[in-house]
Amino acid sequence: MKSTIAIAAILVAGGVGYVLWPSAPQTAASDTAISRENGGLANVLLPETLSPNAQIGQLGYEAKCAACHGANAAGQDGVAPPLVHIIYEPSHHGDEAFQRAAELGVRGHHWPFGDMPPVEGVTRGDVTMIIAYIRELQRANGIN
Repeated sequence: MKSTIAIAAILVAGGVGYVLWPSAPQTAASDTAISRENGGLANVLLPETLSPNAQIGQLGYEAKCAACHGANAAGQDGVAPPLVHIIYEPSHHGDEAFQRAAELGVRGHHWPFGDMPPVEGVTRGDVTMIIAYIRELQRANGIN
C-alpha cells in the first residue's frame, strides 16, 4: 500500500513538473525569433553571435537548405521539418547523418513531408559549415 502511494505521488509530481516546465529553455540568445506565423514550424531564438564557421554555414544554408527547411532552420509547413528541433539533437542525428542526407537524400521517417532528395552542388566541407550553423542555432534553443 505504501509503495503504491509513493509511486502515485512520483507520477503526479512528474506530471506537474512536465506541465510547468518551460517549453523552450531560454539561453543567452537574443530576443529575435522566427515566428510560426511566418510559415515556420518552430520558434527559433537566434544566438547573439555566430562563430566564423557558422557564419560561413549560414550562407551555405541560405543558398541550399532554406528553400525547404525555412529561415533559420525553422521548417516550413507542408514542405520540410525544422532542424532546430529535439529530433535533430546531436545524440539522435549526428553530424554524419546530415552529411549523408545532403549527399544521398533520406527516406522520410520522422515527419510526414516525404523523402528528402540529395542536395546538388554541396561538398562535405560545405555541409560541415552548414552543420556548424545548425548546431549553434540548436544550442541557442536548448538543444545540445
